[in-house]
Amino acid sequence: MDQPVKSLMAELRAMGSARNRAGMARYGINVDNAYGVSLYELRKVARRLGTDHRLALALWATGNHEARLLACFVDDPARVTAAQMDAWARDFDSWDVCDQATTSLFDQTKHAWGKAAEWAAHEDEWVKRAGFSLMAGLAVHDKAADDGAFLRLLPLIERGADDDRNFVKKAVNWALRNIGKRNRPLNHAAIACGERILAGANRRAGGTRGGDAAARSARWVATDALRELRSEKVRARIARDR
Repeated sequence: MDQPVKSLMAELRAMGSARNRAGMARYGINVDNAYGVSLYELRKVARRLGTDHRLALALWATGNHEARLLACFVDDPARVTAAQMDAWARDFDSWDVCDQATTSLFDQTKHAWGKAAEWAAHEDEWVKRAGFSLMAGLAVHDKAADDGAFLRLLPLIERGADDDRNFVKKAVNWALRNIGKRNRPLNHAAIACGERILAGANRRAGGTRGGDAAARSARWVATDALRELRSEKVRARIARDR
């Protein structure tokens, strides 16, 4: 570890607190190798540091929770390779690192769309979550993408909805909701997707309640997303954006 990284690690350690660590743990964040520094403070450090690909790689290599979040904020999307994305995805062990990597960095790379589809079919819980959280990030941040690109993601969301692992199903739901909030045609398409997921879950369960873990997961993904996508708030926002 070179001196700049050592100095940064000492700074992060000093910024942390046991109280913050405990709060992070209550939200399901893995704090095994964490100092307890808020995202707000980490983003301030990132603004001071600026964009630095080599530093990002060195920070990630420390294995420290805050250092890895900081790496997501200072890396240069133009220099991120597909191999780096795969390596970092294999390292994910907490939902916040997964989500910041995918929605603050990876979704700005040229590999984003391919990795979203690839990872959505992965067996590993964190890699699979990364695929769907990457879709959620693209729906918000890729302003140039056409509707067709998002329509091609909906079958992946349908297939992923029956994964009952908590961190996966929440990301599947997030991706569906974000796509459906992008514009009116995608709202209609996402609602139709949610309805198909719900119908499939109910067929699997033999009714509108109960069923196995896969049916219950799919039903939750669909009903929660449909509630928001049909809401007056979302409809009003989409109408304003036309």
